[in-house]
Amino acid sequence: MIGLALARRIIDGGGRVLLADRNAEVDGEMLGLIAEGANYQVGDVTSDVFLDEILEVAAREFGGVHGLVHAAVTFDDALYDTTRSEWHRAFDVNLISAAVLTQKAIPYLSQGSGGSVVYVASVSGKQAQPKRMVYSVTKAALMMLAKTGATQLASQGIRVNSISPGWTWSRNVEVGWGDRERADAFAAEFQTMGRMADPDEIAAGIEFLLSDDARFVTGTDLAVDGGYSALSPEAMGQPFLKYPRVT
Repeated sequence: MIGLALARRIIDGGGRVLLADRNAEVDGEMLGLIAEGANYQVGDVTSDVFLDEILEVAAREFGGVHGLVHAAVTFDDALYDTTRSEWHRAFDVNLISAAVLTQKAIPYLSQGSGGSVVYVASVSGKQAQPKRMVYSVTKAALMMLAKTGATQLASQGIRVNSISPGWTWSRNVEVGWGDRERADAFAAEFQTMGRMADPDEIAAGIEFLLSDDARFVTGTDLAVDGGYSALSPEAMGQPFLKYPRVT
């Protein structure tokens, strides 16, 4: 949903965008974006051949590549029961594909005045969470990739940043929590804004990092988390309401 929201923003602003995903089935929203000029490619981000193809298509269709966003993710996570092969798969999708895609994009992004790279990380990469381990470790690594990438590519005029969304309304959340009202009530326990983020709110942060308005921003992580990272374990006072003082 974040990718679709970002594509909508870019197209509405007069830009061009290529979206890549492994899902060959597209819904009405995607079809609408394609009808308005978005390019959609189906493939596996862990395939170097596919990464080469999408960059070549973007350069050919759009006349160049000026921004790159990596949001590919797998949520498979069995904590300490995760197998070695599952760990490898998670790192391949969530981290290594971002590094290799950036490597392949350097010749395109370094043309002209340079470009911008944004990795979609997560608050999960900053704070331990009860039911996540593999996902969190990969997201923490993704933020460090942005920092080290920023230092490596600055001389070529390429900025590299990450964005850390808080809990955001998505298909994955819908499957797990049902309707939006219930999901917002869940998020209100640990996000000061009292709800889930809308995908467009995350997309707005990504659009900023891609834009010239962020031309002096590199090597940083932008938290768009509704106050998640500002809270202590005492949250918004819920423990005091559930377990009030006896004196």
